[in-house]
Amino acid sequence: MAKAKLDRSAFMLPAGHHLHSVQRIALIVGIVAAGLTAFGAMSNPVQFFRSYLVAYLYCLALGLGSLGILLLHHVVGGRWGSILRKFLEAGSRTLPMLALAFVPLLFGMHELYEWSHADAVAHDPVIAHKSLYLNSTFFTVRAAVYFLVWITLATLASRWSAAQEEGGGPAVNKRLEFLGRGGTILYAGTMTFAAIDWVMSIDVHWFSHIYGLIFVAGQVLTAMAFMVVVASSFAGRAPFERIMCADRFHDLGKLMLAFIMVWAYFALSQYLIIWSGNLPEETPWYISRLSGGWEHFGSALIIFHFVLPFVVLLSRDVKRNPRSLALVACALLVFRYMDLYWLVVPSFSPGVFTLHWLDFSAMAALGGLWIALFVQQIKGHTLLPLGDPMLAPELAEGAES
Repeated sequence: MAKAKLDRSAFMLPAGHHLHSVQRIALIVGIVAAGLTAFGAMSNPVQFFRSYLVAYLYCLALGLGSLGILLLHHVVGGRWGSILRKFLEAGSRTLPMLALAFVPLLFGMHELYEWSHADAVAHDPVIAHKSLYLNSTFFTVRAAVYFLVWITLATLASRWSAAQEEGGGPAVNKRLEFLGRGGTILYAGTMTFAAIDWVMSIDVHWFSHIYGLIFVAGQVLTAMAFMVVVASSFAGRAPFERIMCADRFHDLGKLMLAFIMVWAYFALSQYLIIWSGNLPEETPWYISRLSGGWEHFGSALIIFHFVLPFVVLLSRDVKRNPRSLALVACALLVFRYMDLYWLVVPSFSPGVFTLHWLDFSAMAALGGLWIALFVQQIKGHTLLPLGDPMLAPELAEGAES
């Protein structure tokens, strides 16, 4: 009865919402920056592929992290996920675009990965030993499998969510829960291998068993911070104010704090294990990131990516205020890029800090186009899962009032 009284159009993106302007600006910035980046690619292809890799990993974190949080929500439930679910689905639907955006990295394989050179395989026994796994053909096949898994999970999540909204009943709810359970394992497993393939193999002699989990934690933190910013723009707006209330943002703030702590735990665990082991094949990875100016980057990450957000998010008032929480989330989004930059770039210039204008243009190009596509994915969809049983009481109360 309550569902019949709901006006679905009232829960769609309002015509006057500033996300429409954000989309236009992001699209313009993305197109202009793409032109500049293309010019840079012709003049300096090696630097282009290095800058593009960092920008790509950041945008992938937004899309794939959205899928990870969405799957987690279908497993554990909770109203915190109900207010983000439609935004997370929109973010996950950008994965086909991200699959296309991965293609330039295939053309840049020889500029990025030492193991892709035949002479390196012939003269380096370590690379030769790993060549059965690290070779161009198998690398491409694995990437295709990763995207096939991710896009399939995102498609099923959106399709079954739509079925739930149309009154699918308990059967659809069970399907979504099953998808969350299996999908979470598939996401963590495939992203672990993707992190090894796309980033860790740049330092072909180095390895870390926790490396993939650092990327998984970073992705869900990146996506959570972005979704908090998006959700905060609807706080206080009818008819969202009843559900996107202070209690829900309090939950999001606590979850964002938890993701920060998980990321810090994985990053610190890797550092302590490698540094205490003091093995010559492991420690150079950190030595190259703790000298030549990179040590300042690392210190900034400790302070601004962990210590300050941790202290600020302990405040109940900050977590319950959508605007304050969004400011913290925006800062985290900046330092998420810095973290990826610190993970990737020193592998190309160990012990020597480098910064190139292509780093900014590539990020503006991919980031602008991704945001424009994300907003487009929101349009035409309700911004709350109207068929979610967790929201049924609040939606019914709102309809009656």
